[in-house]
Amino acid sequence: MNLTDRFCAGAKSPTPQTDYFDESVAGLALRVSRGGTKSWTYNFTWGGKRARMTFGTYPATSLGTARSRAQEARASLEAGRDPRADRRKPETLKAICEEYFEREGARLSSAGFRQATLERLVYPQLGDRPINEVRRSDVVRILDTIENERGPVMADQTLAFLRRVFNWHASRTDDFHSPIVRGMARTKPKERARERTLSDEEIRVIWKTAEGAGTFGRYIRFLLLTAARRNEASEMRWDELAGADWTLPAARNKTKVDLLRPLSQAALASLPPRAGPFVFSTDGAKPISGFSKFKRKFDEATLSLCPGLPNWTLHDLRRTARSLMSRAGVPSDHAERCLGHVIAGVRGTYDRHDFYGEKARAFEALAGIVDRIVNPQDNVVPLRADANAEC
Repeated sequence: MNLTDRFCAGAKSPTPQTDYFDESVAGLALRVSRGGTKSWTYNFTWGGKRARMTFGTYPATSLGTARSRAQEARASLEAGRDPRADRRKPETLKAICEEYFEREGARLSSAGFRQATLERLVYPQLGDRPINEVRRSDVVRILDTIENERGPVMADQTLAFLRRVFNWHASRTDDFHSPIVRGMARTKPKERARERTLSDEEIRVIWKTAEGAGTFGRYIRFLLLTAARRNEASEMRWDELAGADWTLPAARNKTKVDLLRPLSQAALASLPPRAGPFVFSTDGAKPISGFSKFKRKFDEATLSLCPGLPNWTLHDLRRTARSLMSRAGVPSDHAERCLGHVIAGVRGTYDRHDFYGEKARAFEALAGIVDRIVNPQDNVVPLRADANAEC
């Protein structure tokens, strides 16, 4: 029939669903349900099969608008294109990444860091590219740039984040295949895992930058002086402190036992003024969080002093502290107990000594070597720096 606004407004369905086809534009129909819902459909043939697409509901989408969209769909057909694809939201790399984080982000402990990495290093070049058009060579060029400017570890981190998104998208679609294959990493797994330690010059830059970085700066210094894990320190409460002794409760310890750390005077001096239940807090009510945001600002503050320094993580401070203990002559068993590691074998089973005094001396030795690094004397030959990127 010749559809009019008057007819559309009063149209009813004698059956569960009725299609009223428009004489003016072939294929266009007003679909009316028995409940009164009215929607626009365009019916056509594609690949030898009948197909249908919708244009919205009536009266939100007017008769005139529906006819215009039907004519646009017909033009796509005549040009050899599927009109449904023309109306589909472009699946750009950025759009797919955002959908991935929206659906999976709550299950990722580092979702914020991953998003920030992709926004900074990938989206400027590939964000607007349809994901089906992202080629392996595109990814390789991105990784080359990151490796040259920020190091191979950062390149591999970015590769891992992209691989996760690509594999997730491939599992949800019929015709997408990830462009990432084995062999694209810039380092070997053993090289990527737990090897980064900071050089003396890098420690000096971080220490100096931390001085003007507020609570996060104090938190950075505390991590280096205690070899604590990131969350151990960030969720630290004032009631866990008794004088200089910090007891990490079993519930927050990876090994599920209480860990007593006798803090050095330098570590105690790095603590912020007390305000609320948590030691490191920006609002007095919750523990410090948003590490990727704080770390990004911290890295920006170090650029003038050391352009290559952003290629480090908070966990590197723990690894660096352990290495400095060895440089300071702390016995390995004592240093491992300072970190909260379980001593394996017969010694760990039968040696019930609490090593309080040994840990206290180890933390003071760590504080001493950090002080010598960050406050070098002009007439003293500096200690050997680790073989990492120099500033």
